[in-house]
Amino acid sequence: MLSTTSLAAKLQANFPGFYFSPSDEFRWSPSELTIFYDKASSDVASLLHELSHAVLGHKEYAKDIELIELERDAWTYTKHTLSLLYDVQVEADIVEDSLDTYRDWLHARSACPQCQATGLQTKKNEYKCLVCFGRWRVNDARMCALRRYTLT
Repeated sequence: MLSTTSLAAKLQANFPGFYFSPSDEFRWSPSELTIFYDKASSDVASLLHELSHAVLGHKEYAKDIELIELERDAWTYTKHTLSLLYDVQVEADIVEDSLDTYRDWLHARSACPQCQATGLQTKKNEYKCLVCFGRWRVNDARMCALRRYTLT
């Protein structure tokens, strides 16, 4: 079985414009041009997924819903291109489970703290409820606990 460390070494040779760094998580840092990978994990599909973000030029997103689109595009590129090049099996349920975490994240951020109706994002980290007209701000919360702060 291919390890993340051995795959990272192959990827570093094939993608010299990016850096591959051991970490305790899988993530792409566009500012550092670095793909971080969990060397203790056997999840090589996630390593390819993070490389997909890099190859596709994913950097920032203006609206939260765009993050789901970026994630979907990265998984599509992983499954249809990189997995074939590196002979890595990418299971559909792994992709859907990963996308579900982002869908759940988006749903939690968009839930009105006053009435729990789904709100609309009005600008970066701010939402408005269409039912009670409440407004709230959210933290980034992709790697930490979600916080919602009511705005007056």
